[in-house]
Amino acid sequence: MAPNDVSHRRTHNLLLISKLLNLREGAAPLTLVQDSLEQPAAPLLKEYIRRTKLSKGHVTFVSFDTLTRPAGADTFINAAGKPYELIAEEVTSSYTASQPTGNQNITPKSKYSKKTLFVQSAKAQTLGYLVIVDSVHPLLSPRAGAKTVYLPEYLSSLLGPASPHVQVSLVLVYHRHIPSSPSSNPYSPSPLSLLTYLATTIITTHSMSQMLARKAAIDRSLAPPVFGLEEEVDGVLIGRVNQHLKGEKQDGIVLEMEHRRKSGRGIVEWYFLPHASKYSAKQATEVVILLDDHPLYKRKDNEVNEESWEPESTFELGLTERQRRERDNVVLPYFDAQKGDGPGEGGRILYDMGEEDDFDEEEDEI
Repeated sequence: MAPNDVSHRRTHNLLLISKLLNLREGAAPLTLVQDSLEQPAAPLLKEYIRRTKLSKGHVTFVSFDTLTRPAGADTFINAAGKPYELIAEEVTSSYTASQPTGNQNITPKSKYSKKTLFVQSAKAQTLGYLVIVDSVHPLLSPRAGAKTVYLPEYLSSLLGPASPHVQVSLVLVYHRHIPSSPSSNPYSPSPLSLLTYLATTIITTHSMSQMLARKAAIDRSLAPPVFGLEEEVDGVLIGRVNQHLKGEKQDGIVLEMEHRRKSGRGIVEWYFLPHASKYSAKQATEVVILLDDHPLYKRKDNEVNEESWEPESTFELGLTERQRRERDNVVLPYFDAQKGDGPGEGGRILYDMGEEDDFDEEEDEI
């Protein structure tokens, strides 16, 4: 790949992941995060909360598995054992509770002015709300005695009433290691298929050490290894975890992102998110990098020299300045053949007989 293409891909995809994680301009109304036992989604959720607080947004955390309130969560809803309708009401009520007062009357101090200024603080800026559901499985497999949840309608109820000044983004966590219950209707899609269809962005978390092990096997033309439950070994639940390699520790997680634009065009990219201890909690610059740019993942023999795009070889493939001038001064024969003035003259064959040519009068007469 040419250096310009690599640079364009890096810039474009880094801007895209920054826009998605910062929840700007409603880029991802519904994000599906798929995690596993080897790599939970907790570091990614903390990054979502950190960026939302930097943008002065409101975070609502709906807990089915989490016992304590995460740091930075404004509203913590313990959803274990509650009716699903009540959970939706608590989520939507958190929007109105955090909104500022609508109108404030400000009387000017000047005695010459008798008008009252009305400042609508709610219309001054768009309010951003982030709703995180730490496990979507209770919605997919309702408990005994509970009503079956129609997922598209229920997720729409979590967004609340439509408002041009309220922007709500949903982040749902799906655990890949938990098997889904079979559907009663054989013609209905599976819950995971329905979620992936509704989601605008799908992020799958991977362990960095597992990615390095798979890459090492692929580079040697071997079958990539499997880990955890995919090994199908009795007693093995969690596969390889982050370990020290050559004195370096892979502090971070790998994100496999699939984003779907409004036009239907999909973008797939792999990223690396460092551990939260590697940067400040108030850092505004982007911390996510492409996985191909990670020093332990990228191949050194495939590094592209941005100064010269020509392929490397044992001999010189380029031309000197003198060789370029001499090449440009060469007049090719087909240029003279196009100088005919009369009709049919263009494209005539120019040929000068040499000493070795045999002149045959009989052929000329024919």
